[in-house]
Amino acid sequence: MGAETVPALGLLGRVDLPGVAGSVSTARRYVRRVLEDSGQPDTYDAELLVSELVSNAVRHSESGRAGGRVTVVVANLGDVIRVAVIDEGASTCVPVIPSEPDEESEGGRGLWLVSEVALSWGWYEGAAGRKRVVWFQLARR
Repeated sequence: MGAETVPALGLLGRVDLPGVAGSVSTARRYVRRVLEDSGQPDTYDAELLVSELVSNAVRHSESGRAGGRVTVVVANLGDVIRVAVIDEGASTCVPVIPSEPDEESEGGRGLWLVSEVALSWGWYEGAAGRKRVVWFQLARR
């Protein structure tokens, strides 16, 4: 009888990135590598959703200002993978899912897509609104 590999629970990886558009593809590649290294063969949904969240962080939070940062955290919670994107917060907007994405618009579908693809997702503000965490969970395969 062969030994079964059981993935360790907990933090799989964390990366801090500059708050620039180029960090979207870096975050996608990072999540792919971390998940593949942990034995997760299907990374497409995680890559897609982290791209949306990092893009939103750069576009809609203080992370997009000069010197801003975005952090991506990947964790194994047993039956699910959780990916969180931590940005520098914003006083002017909060994450909102449009009831119907505007098919004519070039943007505005990111959180809608996250809500459609992820098992669950959410967001919360850190102390004094200085950080915002937006996360999603996907089934571990």
